[in-house]
Amino acid sequence: MTKTKFTNAEVFTGKADQFERLDFGVDNSTGRFFFDVNNHNFTEEKDLSGRFVIPGLINCHTHIILDPFFKISGLKAVSSGEADAVRATYVALCNLQKSLENGVTYIRDCGSTFNIDLKLSALEKEGHLFAPGIVGSGPAIAMTGGHGVELGIEADGAEETRKQARKNIKDGARNIKLMATGGVSIDGEKPTDIQLTEEELRAAVIEAHHKGYTACAHAQGTEGIKNAIRAGVDSIEHGVYLDDEAIQMLLDSGTFVVPTLIAPWAINDHADVLPDFMVKKSIEIMDAHFESIGKAARAGVKLALGTDSGTAYNNFENNAAFEMELMVKAGATPLQVLHAASRNAAELLQIDQETGTIEADKLADFVILEANPLEDIRAVQGAKTVYRKGRQVK
Repeated sequence: MTKTKFTNAEVFTGKADQFERLDFGVDNSTGRFFFDVNNHNFTEEKDLSGRFVIPGLINCHTHIILDPFFKISGLKAVSSGEADAVRATYVALCNLQKSLENGVTYIRDCGSTFNIDLKLSALEKEGHLFAPGIVGSGPAIAMTGGHGVELGIEADGAEETRKQARKNIKDGARNIKLMATGGVSIDGEKPTDIQLTEEELRAAVIEAHHKGYTACAHAQGTEGIKNAIRAGVDSIEHGVYLDDEAIQMLLDSGTFVVPTLIAPWAINDHADVLPDFMVKKSIEIMDAHFESIGKAARAGVKLALGTDSGTAYNNFENNAAFEMELMVKAGATPLQVLHAASRNAAELLQIDQETGTIEADKLADFVILEANPLEDIRAVQGAKTVYRKGRQVK
């Protein structure tokens, strides 16, 4: 049995609000932390003097089967029926590896085809795949012709959304993804369009909660956001147009917001190569999106990290870390953002008994940084060493 001792590190455990000097151990056979370092024999010791340790990042909104650069298996191929399971699986595996190398040790996938996210999740749990842990959703549930049908299934009426939620859970989903509004990436709809109704949303949410799982809603427009909160979702994805009433509803219900600020940023940054309809809508929502997330953060709404990676030019390399910078620019504090990327995200995904904080007997998922991200959140984008279940990634 091999054990590694890490000494002299400045550690952000996620339980306190600052870094603290700690020595800790990792049991390489179980992949878990321990702190009674004087009671163990170690096969290796690593001195982390001058370095900063944070929990592994948790990305709560990804689409791992999508190639954000449209070379292999992008949204266009999926929507045209040209995608196939082999290509999509290859893309997913590449995206998972890129995420892991850049500090993301757990993800939630929010819409997949061929149940690829569910099948890869099972392989990871069985120990056959060295990758971030995966909370899968399977196909998103959308109204007929609604947003996200390329990565989902159409359902109309409460009975259909209930049945599809049950089907997804049967197939291995541990989160139900629901489409409450329109969005940016599809022509002929607006982010403010109401799509699945409150009743339709609630029927699926109830099924998820009956099994002890979560439900999240793509919700950009104000009324769709409120429908989703009243329906009982665990998280609002995007939350572009939050008014004061919506923010109070989020606070009263304890509902999380997963901002994905980088999704419109990436579109706007590539405006010269993307369709005019997409760019126009993305530019229109950008300021409101940042303002909404800033207001939510200042009000104390629970935030969780998410990128929507897989959407146009929204990559899996360092975008989780860049999303953290954008959250600070919107008005969240670096402390709020670190919690959003670790403790809060683990609570939302219901994996907080296993990960999300650096504690004894939790999975040794952590990232070693060269600078203090509480002083400058951009430190997370810099040079880093990543560990997943106690195994060094890079």
